[in-house]
Amino acid sequence: MSDDALTGLEAERARRGAQVAAMREGGREPYPYRFDRTATLGEVRARHAALAAGTDTGERVSVAGRVMLSRDQGKLQFLTIRDRTGELQLFVSKATVGDAAFEEIGRLDRGDWVGAHGTVMTTRKGELSVNVASAELLAKAIRPLPDKWHGLVDVETRSRQRYADLIVNDEARRTFEVRHATVASFRRTLVERGYLEVETPVLHVEAGGAHARPFVTHHHTLDMQLYLRIALELHLKRLIVGGMERVFEIGRVFRNEGISPRHNPEFTMLECYEAFADVGDVMGLTEALVRGAARDALGTLEVTIDGTACDLGAAWPRRRMVDLASEAVGRTVHPSQPIDELRGVARGAGVEVDPAWGTGRIVEAIFADKVERSLAAPTFVTGHPVEISPLARVDRTDPWLTERFELFIAGREIANGFSELNDPVEQRARFEAEQAAKDAGNAEAGTVDEDYLRALEYGMPPTGGLGVGIDRLVMLLADAASIRDVILFPTLRPEATP
Repeated sequence: MSDDALTGLEAERARRGAQVAAMREGGREPYPYRFDRTATLGEVRARHAALAAGTDTGERVSVAGRVMLSRDQGKLQFLTIRDRTGELQLFVSKATVGDAAFEEIGRLDRGDWVGAHGTVMTTRKGELSVNVASAELLAKAIRPLPDKWHGLVDVETRSRQRYADLIVNDEARRTFEVRHATVASFRRTLVERGYLEVETPVLHVEAGGAHARPFVTHHHTLDMQLYLRIALELHLKRLIVGGMERVFEIGRVFRNEGISPRHNPEFTMLECYEAFADVGDVMGLTEALVRGAARDALGTLEVTIDGTACDLGAAWPRRRMVDLASEAVGRTVHPSQPIDELRGVARGAGVEVDPAWGTGRIVEAIFADKVERSLAAPTFVTGHPVEISPLARVDRTDPWLTERFELFIAGREIANGFSELNDPVEQRARFEAEQAAKDAGNAEAGTVDEDYLRALEYGMPPTGGLGVGIDRLVMLLADAASIRDVILFPTLRPEATP
């Protein structure tokens, strides 16, 4: 911001602050404790949507909102106010409110909160309004709204000052309405299907359930190291062991990794688990959840993503990862191949391979590099290698693969699910392989969770599990360019100080 703009901002803040001081000196409170509102602005509009021009209903209301626009026409003032339900005009006549009140209302600034009492009417031009009998300041805005001075278009500024973003950007408010509707839809669908919503710990003794670098903390009283959870999975499956049969949680998870348009260190996951189900049942549930969310949030299954139309109502194909990778490079790609052969295939396709990776990780790398971004329509990618799926059951027809899927839409992973591994002996072997990888330097590998293995030894029935990234799904439904746009307060570097 230029020095001139900064000077202007500080002068405006000083002017408004002086108004607050003057009110208090005159015995008036610029920040009253409460206001008795009788109707939201949306309710007034809904009741009188068809009111003819020039009509005064005589219906008395008390409304409140933030001043977004004001016009002075001599003995009349017109204020547009906004609450969470919409906007409405206040019609202020000097003849009605009196000289002193008229002058006081005229001192209201854009951004101030105001409460008004009056009757519902329409102007001669047909604008639905409240004919104000009296009004009172509810909160003085000391800082002017952003776009009066320099706008609010910078992504980082919008994310850092979300409160200002929500005031001046209609699209921001819409995005978080879509988010609310999506989460509410998920809850409704799962409860209707007999799932029980639960809460599990955020602080974990073992960081498990996903491949990710955890955040580490220390509990002083117990003198022990703990991790912020990187997934909800292992505690939810303990509840399946306990006989709860159908459980879900919508909660924050934390991964100590990079920040990008699709990644934030803390984000929201839905995870749900169903006894006696397998990967096929879970894919069906995934379709129901995503389509239901689109209907509830948008009213349609036809969505636009990055300028491209996408029909969520069309069939969602199911394709094996190895087949997609093979088609992309024109050669067979399968984790059963000798590792040197697969390394050569990857090298020939221009895919970088870490020397520590096994064949399964190489298959995944080829798929991620050559296929993932091309999956525009909803597609279930199935049959992930065992090496990258330590909690999934081995495929019934191929011992190198698992009964796992990922859902991709617009080239983005939205959901992940599988037939859950419930054999404690095999699970221990998988955990030990993870621990060996971690000891060899893979910070994202898991460890041996002895308590979870003890739970499995009590017996977990056949189970299907699902995880859905709420933030990424909302990005699709709201057609948002960055994950920052769908998280109210994303993680940012500390604000630079002058």
